[in-house]
This record gives sequence, structure tokens and C-alpha cells, in this order.
Amino acid sequence: MNAEPNYLNANLKFSPNAIPSGKLAWRSPSNIALVKYWGKKSVQIPQNPSISFTLSKSFSETEVSYSPAVSGKSEVEFYFDGKRNLLFEEKTAGFFDGLSSIFPFVNQLKFEIHSKNTFPHSAGIASSASGMSVLAMVLCDMERQLFGTLQEEADFRRKASYIARLGSGSASRSVFGGLVIWGEAEDVSGTSDYYGFPVNEGVHEMFADYQDTILLVDAGEKKVSSSLGHGLMNGNPFAADRFHQAHGNLTALLQAMRSGDTEAFIRISESEALTLHAMMMTSQPYFLLMKPNTLQIIERIFAFREKTGLPVSFTLDAGPNVHMLFPTTIKEDVKRFIDNDLLSFLSPKGYIEDEVGKGPEKIL
Repeated sequence: MNAEPNYLNANLKFSPNAIPSGKLAWRSPSNIALVKYWGKKSVQIPQNPSISFTLSKSFSETEVSYSPAVSGKSEVEFYFDGKRNLLFEEKTAGFFDGLSSIFPFVNQLKFEIHSKNTFPHSAGIASSASGMSVLAMVLCDMERQLFGTLQEEADFRRKASYIARLGSGSASRSVFGGLVIWGEAEDVSGTSDYYGFPVNEGVHEMFADYQDTILLVDAGEKKVSSSLGHGLMNGNPFAADRFHQAHGNLTALLQAMRSGDTEAFIRISESEALTLHAMMMTSQPYFLLMKPNTLQIIERIFAFREKTGLPVSFTLDAGPNVHMLFPTTIKEDVKRFIDNDLLSFLSPKGYIEDEVGKGPEKIL
């Protein structure tokens, strides 16, 4: 196993009479896993490696103002969609407190955070991935600006990924663009359980702008949190076989994406989606996040692919919504398919047309 980076740095602290004020903002995207991460060891260490597409249009945009704290510990006010959100405030404060040995300066500052998403929160589109990765980008950017460290982009991104992981495992992948592995993969040098690792070199060009149209079957909040679901894998009778399967699937999927083998890509990624939900249904207590319309859509994707021969496939996150994956070259065909055959199965929010993106972006 790769060694954990040591990011403890007592020097990242302001002199008591020189605590600054300022403002910065980032946007950071969600991602959709192709090989799924489900089940973890202690301290946000995955039981198996995962690989994902970083998205482009589904992102969190967060502006952070900071000023001297008056209490001797980090102070957080969190506004989501313009309204103060005490749940997010408590979660963010806990996240910052847990980082005080890595970023000692957080205990010296008051943070006012304004955040919004371009997609429905907690509906199976990895809002924690975008939300926690954007906070990690902000904190690392503060370190870089105020202390002069992390000047090398690779160091900056790796630390941000490490920090994001502590808030949400999947957030470690959102720090990078394109295709990203999190977790030590046997056949991919440089991968780690502690941070994400981009693997875009050598991947077939069609996947550089692969499309992900997110069909919103149910845009409400999930009934079961991902954290609870991960914990239930500890007693799942199929867990060991599942972790072994994921290693093999990651190797095979990456090979398919390098060669441009869409048939293998479809077979592996769809199997991974169904396996994820099978693990939920075989846990104790068991739970079901798919909806009847989820299955209706999947059946119609199967029929459309068989009828047309077009490489349209699906994947699922830990929720009812369906991610339709396909090359850009058939975008118009897929849009007609959605508008003609699938709209009746969607919530009033409809669908989000997204694609593979380049990762976080600083906006202030």
C-alpha cells in the first residue's frame, strides 16, 4: 500500500496580530463513477479502487469570505441557494475542525460560505463530491496564497484531493478532470488510497468529451445516506467477492477505454451499476433506491440499443436517477430518443445534458 502523505504543518498559522481577511471562490464538479466505490475501511480508505468521469455542467459554486475569528476556533456561517443552512453549517464546521492539524489557520478564522449547485442536492448526483472538493480547493488555495506553499500544480491538486477525500471519498476524484482513479489499482502506477489520480493519457479520444445525460427520475433527497450504505458493506455476505470483482473490472474497463471498445465499456459499466444496487439490496438492513421508472428507462435503453446498434448505455449512482452515457457523435439521436420515449418517466425537473469536464475552476 502506498504511504500516506504527511500534511501536518504547524507553520500554517498566522501571527495573532496579522490574521487576514479576504474572499475567494471556486467551482468544482460532480463525477460519475464507472467502477463503483462502495464500502470503506477506516478514515475514508476505500475497500476497492474506483474510476470516474469528472462532469462539466453539474458543479458546486462556492464563495468563501474569511476574517479573524473571535472565539479561538473556526467559525462557520453557511448559506446554500441564498439561505442560511444549519445542517451544512454543522457539517462544514466539523470538517474544518477535523482539518485543524493540517490547516492550523482554520481555527483563527471566521468563514462565511455561499454555495449553490447546478443540479438537485442529494438526489444521487454526488453532491458531496462537488461540495467537499470545492471546499478542499478553497482551503488549498488559501494556503497557497497566504503561506506561499503548494506552488507546484501537481502538489496543489494532490493535497486538495487528499483533503476532499476526508470529507467525501468520491470528492477525491472531482479535483481532477476527465478520467480519474481513486484507490490503489494493481495495474496502474501512481494510484493511491489517499488521493485521486487522473488516467487520461492513452485513453481513446472519443471518451474525452463523452456525454452524460442525467435523467432525473426523482429529484428529492435520498432515503438512505451514502455513509450508512458504505457501513452496511461490513456485514454484507457478498462483500469480499464484490471487492475482488471491482479490481478486475477496473483493469478491464481501462483497457476497453484505451482501445475504444464500446461493447466492453458498456458491458462492464452497466454491470457495475447493477452490482452497486445489488449490494444495497443484499445488505442488512437492505434498501432499494431504484424507482419503477428507473427500471422502465433501463429497459428502453436496452431496446433502443438493440434496435439502432448505437452505443448508448447507462450507469447509476446511489440513487434512482439514470446517467445515459454515449459518444458526442450520436448526441442528436439520443436527444430524440429521450424526448420521444423517456420524458414520461422523468420528474418535472426533466434531464441535465452533461459531458466529461476538465475539473475545478477558480472564479475569484
